[in-house]
Amino acid sequence: MDKLIITGGIRLDGEIRISGAKNAALPILAATLLADTPVTVCNLPHLHDITTMIELFGRMGVQPVIDEKLSVEVDASSIKTLIAPYELVKTMRASILVLGPMVARFGEAEVALPGGCAIGSRPVDLHIRGLEAMGAKIDVEGGYIKAKAPEGGLRGAHFFFDIVSVTGTENIMMAAALARGRTVLENAAREPEVVDLANFINAMGGKVSGAGTDTITIDGVERLGGGRYSVMPDRIETGTYLVAAAATGGRVKLKDTDPTILEAVLSKLQEAGAEITTGKDWIELDMKGKRPKAVNLRTAPYPAFPTDMQAQFISLNAIAEGTGTVIETVFENRFMHVYEMNRMGAQILVEGNTAIVTGVPQLKGAPVMATDLRASASLVIAALVAEGETLIDRIYHIDRGYECIEEKLQLLGAKIRRVPG
Repeated sequence: MDKLIITGGIRLDGEIRISGAKNAALPILAATLLADTPVTVCNLPHLHDITTMIELFGRMGVQPVIDEKLSVEVDASSIKTLIAPYELVKTMRASILVLGPMVARFGEAEVALPGGCAIGSRPVDLHIRGLEAMGAKIDVEGGYIKAKAPEGGLRGAHFFFDIVSVTGTENIMMAAALARGRTVLENAAREPEVVDLANFINAMGGKVSGAGTDTITIDGVERLGGGRYSVMPDRIETGTYLVAAAATGGRVKLKDTDPTILEAVLSKLQEAGAEITTGKDWIELDMKGKRPKAVNLRTAPYPAFPTDMQAQFISLNAIAEGTGTVIETVFENRFMHVYEMNRMGAQILVEGNTAIVTGVPQLKGAPVMATDLRASASLVIAALVAEGETLIDRIYHIDRGYECIEEKLQLLGAKIRRVPG
């Protein structure tokens, strides 16, 4: 297993390009199964989960064509099997997203119950109930979800999500794109990645309105056609590099991103003392060598503060002036990184869903272990500000969400290298 070795104490300074958003790319790739002519998806990040989704397509008989810029052309007309096998699905929760498109387009699907990060329960019952509301017959047996559309195909429905679910919203929205009649989704997720998926469906000839609000209306169409679409920038990658620069007292300019999709994060960084300037597709942060001030935050569904940025801000608070309280309301098991940070000299106390972080002037390098995707990013930030050398183990988590993280940090001046396990 690869590891990262980081020598801390260097202010980050420089410019880097932000990659396409994994959390938008995966549902958009799944939605290519809705099209009856080839579709090209651009600006895909080079990540393990993207490779897994492409490999899943290959297993189903769909042979994506990848060019040198990692744009992918998908022609779903060559599909041979409607089964998403466990050995691929177990590593990636997003594989559940092929369920809705396959039932809508081909009338049936068999998808293994998914795996992914161990950060709390993320039930798939909303996906199942949404499809059942559209007339699908679903059995869960042997670790697989087996779904069959009614005769004549899925039909429009009115569905209320009793818990806000991003992948649930995306799955039912994709299924509804080819259903007969109108589907209305209430208490839908409002994330920018949901909007990006709706824009992609509409670019193929779909009729989705209201994405970005809590009520999404989808008028089913008979067919969806091909086209070319570019995935939105990754707001969590953007936020992670901004926090890394802020924690080290540095300056960074991030290009090919969008400041309008992470306003809650930018606001907290300004509260921490960062000077932020933005343009249409860039963000610049400058700490001018200052130590950040501690901030209080509470995670909640978009447009509130994102749970995927919580761990990174705990790293910031760990070396900030003062005490910051971080309340996690989205996932119940998302403070595992805290215990690794405390090994580096952080003073963090966890009480239920709250972490109380008392800033210390200096962390010290130590061997630590990544427990999930965003936890690994927080340990990288902690290592960048720590005195001495930090070895981060189990970095396969970080490779699921950050494209070329060590190369990008090296461009900003960090002393970081990957070593084989």
